[in-house]
Amino acid sequence: MTDMEKKVMVRLCAKIVAATDFYETDKEVQNLIDWVCLSEQIKENNNTIRNLTGEYKKIEPGCREGVRAQLERMKELCKERNNLYEKQNDLKGQKWKIEKSLER
Repeated sequence: MTDMEKKVMVRLCAKIVAATDFYETDKEVQNLIDWVCLSEQIKENNNTIRNLTGEYKKIEPGCREGVRAQLERMKELCKERNNLYEKQNDLKGQKWKIEKSLER
């Protein structure tokens, strides 16, 4: 399935759900929607983690030369990345629970 096809399907589903009460009345619909949302958030977080890691690697050589500002930025990047890793684990846990309920 192409990205465009996926986007069209998601938009169509969103319109159907918005026009009905399926989300509130059907637990499977709720789980499917929550799973898609969590998956998208995990992808976004992974992209942010990759960007932070890339920035860290660019800064690292300058830090070895003793540049204090770059060292401080590296600490901030590590803290931000670690926070995102923790969030990723929480999201994956939520997604896992939803997947288990969908298997039934």
